[in-house]
Amino acid sequence: MLDKNPQEILDNDLTYVKKEFSIKNPNMILCSEPFLKAEILNELIDSISYPVIFLDFDLLHSGYVVSELIKKNERVEIYRPSKIDLKKIISEIANKISSEKFLVIIDSLNGFYNIFDEKESGRFINASLMLLSSISRENGSSVIITAITRKNDGGEWILSPGGRHIIDSKKSGMFYLKRIDKSMIIRSLNQIGNTEKIFRIELFNV
Repeated sequence: MLDKNPQEILDNDLTYVKKEFSIKNPNMILCSEPFLKAEILNELIDSISYPVIFLDFDLLHSGYVVSELIKKNERVEIYRPSKIDLKKIISEIANKISSEKFLVIIDSLNGFYNIFDEKESGRFINASLMLLSSISRENGSSVIITAITRKNDGGEWILSPGGRHIIDSKKSGMFYLKRIDKSMIIRSLNQIGNTEKIFRIELFNV
């Protein structure tokens, strides 16, 4: 049976978090704080040695890089998609990850939806995420999707603002990120939203 009080694991170098990410693909990081979301992505990028593709829908990460609040990393290729070039970018990334191992970061699901105003947007977004995740599984690449979220009255995770439901798939990992004191806490969630594992990353520069 699942422990009702999961043990908290100290994971400053993200060793255990990355192992958890390797179990399912894609993995989704839910968070209510945009700047905390940016912080964990930067920590994750710094903890790996292979190349990163960063789809920056929120423009937060690329803004940090331009302002030099985040040091430019030569392993990171940043895309800032628009409605005009998004399909071309998705196709280009699909080709890249079919032949080489990458970490693909989609930041964020909220921004992805905000590009569109058509009813068909959900269908295209789901198809794009499924395509990239499927190809990435073939050669050890991984897809990380972030989302700014809140819980609705029924206890379900929804995008904030907007109220769209979070993509639900048995192949997807789900994690909730929160700041507590001087640490980032990442909770691994099961299909019904209960916490399975807890990881703590200490923030030494706070």
